Amino acid sequence: VQLQASGGGLVQTGGSLRLSCAASGRTFSIYRMGWFRQAPGKEREFVAAISRSGSRIYYADSVKGRFTIHRDNAKNTVYLQMNSLKPEDTAVYYCAASPGPWDSIVKVTTGYDYWGQGTQVTVSS
Repeated sequence: VQLQASGGGLVQTGGSLRLSCAASGRTFSIYRMGWFRQAPGKEREFVAAISRSGSRIYYADSVKGRFTIHRDNAKNTVYLQMNSLKPEDTAVYYCAASPGPWDSIVKVTTGYDYWGQGTQVTVSS
């Protein structure tokens, strides 16, 4: 599967952005999906994950209540709605796909086989 992330940009503190990750290739609904981010000089960190059906969702504590992940299997796309953005949310955001037979979520980078190219999110103070 190939992943194409988009929607990043520059926004002021408190603003919102919606990231999209479009998948092509094999049937999208077989993949568990996730969003990660990496700030300069830091390791890539987990942001949010969603199961194949969308029935299971998990967020990092740092974004809980502000970010929302959802997917549209008919459009082969997963989204990350980001509200109340903070300067510490500044990073390159990556989407990732994990094939698997279970309707579960994956929270670690090593659990994902496919990665998008990343999209830059910058939050100014």
